[in-house]
Amino acid sequence: MEHFLDKAKSASRVLATLSGSERNRILREMAEALRANTMNIIEANALDMRKGSEEKLAASLMERLMLDEKRIESMAVAIEEIAALKDPIGKVLEGWVTEVGLKIEKVSIPIGVIGIIYESRPNVTSDTAALCFKSSNGCVLKGGKEAEASNGIIADVLQQVLLRNNLPKELIALLPDATREGVAKLIKMDQYVDLIVPRGGEALIRFVSQNSSVPVVKHDKGQCHLYIDKDAKIQDALRIAVNAKVQRPSACNSIETLLVDSTIALEVLPLIKEVFDRENTRLKGCEQTREIISVEKASEEDFDTEYLANILNLRVVDGVDGAISHIVRFGSSHSESIITENITTAEKFMNSIDASTLYVNASTRFTDGGMFGFGAEVGISTSKLHARGPMGIEGLTTYKYKVYGKGQIR
Repeated sequence: MEHFLDKAKSASRVLATLSGSERNRILREMAEALRANTMNIIEANALDMRKGSEEKLAASLMERLMLDEKRIESMAVAIEEIAALKDPIGKVLEGWVTEVGLKIEKVSIPIGVIGIIYESRPNVTSDTAALCFKSSNGCVLKGGKEAEASNGIIADVLQQVLLRNNLPKELIALLPDATREGVAKLIKMDQYVDLIVPRGGEALIRFVSQNSSVPVVKHDKGQCHLYIDKDAKIQDALRIAVNAKVQRPSACNSIETLLVDSTIALEVLPLIKEVFDRENTRLKGCEQTREIISVEKASEEDFDTEYLANILNLRVVDGVDGAISHIVRFGSSHSESIITENITTAEKFMNSIDASTLYVNASTRFTDGGMFGFGAEVGISTSKLHARGPMGIEGLTTYKYKVYGKGQIR
């Protein structure tokens, strides 16, 4: 492990010699290499899908795992979008001259070597590798065992591009020991690794956060909510709610609970049941909900569960204050949305809830690097320090001060 990480650390320094235009050219080569290897990637993915089926992997994980021509094209496009972004390295963020005539510049620099631990989604391999390369960081990737073949071939395709450009393949490296013990070692290697980004289940996030001696930016669970206020446009609310749950239920930015103002519950809940029944959504509700419509009973544990499936909790709340109280208790600081035409209510909701991303009259499904114009993201950070929300290339930089003098002494 130490020898492997030492090579990754040494490789990351090589990127400092590349110009932004060179990095962009190589990224575009990576995108084309993915396209050229589409069928090979699909064949490798089929091995993972077959294994997942044999091991009865959850439907939500199987959906995240699957790659087809459309998804591989999306991976290539994401890399091209990353290449088209402004260079985040070497920017003078601030500059000033002190009283004694020292010229000080605050300049953006790479973080170094970034360890990314993730599950199921093989597109994370190409997205995060490209983001790290664009921002001049080396990356050590640890995907889930369920995507071993897919991650392996995607990493190999990208590494071959590096080698063709006389760059060390360790700039994009898969962790050789993918066991829990391997992860436990990785997160202790602070002499080689500068940042750990865990994105996956609650148990993984907790394990990494509690045991890492390397700084951690968490991509915690997506316990997301949508609140329909008494001043909402009901048809807009229904359309947004369906999108926020059904468009891709396995995504971390899909909602798990729909909150409804008690003053409109009699009118709105039957409509909610009608639209979600058409989408074959399994509905669970609180006692007040079940007095109005026929749905399964939702327990307190249900309100704290990230389903990642086409299952939705319903709860009637006492206005915006009730919605805020519920989200404060059960939210995971990911994404929350309010549907209302009342500006004062909207601002109260936005200012009272501590989440990475808050919406008024829009679906939570927009919490995504691509949707934010970042090309892709390393993860959705629910941490408060360094980066928050969709973590793109800016979140993969830090800064240093360059100070220019003319013989000054203190």
